[in-house]
Amino acid sequence: MTCLEPAILYFEDDTLSREVMEVCLKRGLGYRNVTIFADSADFEARIAGLPVKPDVIFLDIHIEPIDGFAMLKTIRQHAVYGRTRVIALTASVMNEELKLLRDAGFDGVIAKPLDFDTFPTTLRRILNGEQVWHVK
Repeated sequence: MTCLEPAILYFEDDTLSREVMEVCLKRGLGYRNVTIFADSADFEARIAGLPVKPDVIFLDIHIEPIDGFAMLKTIRQHAVYGRTRVIALTASVMNEELKLLRDAGFDGVIAKPLDFDTFPTTLRRILNGEQVWHVK
């Protein structure tokens, strides 16, 4: 982590999923350095414009206009963000998609909807550098 409180970035186009993550991170865990974007348009400039480099980036896989796989590829090529932990969030957790996510270079996956009971422990593991493939 770059500071005592982690900086978390989430790209998600589903309103309910954004609200659930925000409630979990801000109210549940008390984090303040949380940024949530509702789409992936111009995502490179938006990441670069953040006041603090994110410790973890959560990507919805089926976000538009640029999907999570394409976003990850760009992030991995970036000098500043290339080694940032990037976790896929998806409702599609079939074995073939898990293989695609691993092969693409994600540091893990969390199935949607988020599980309020297990998410804090899962996030702690991610921030400690573990790969987490949490599909329930």
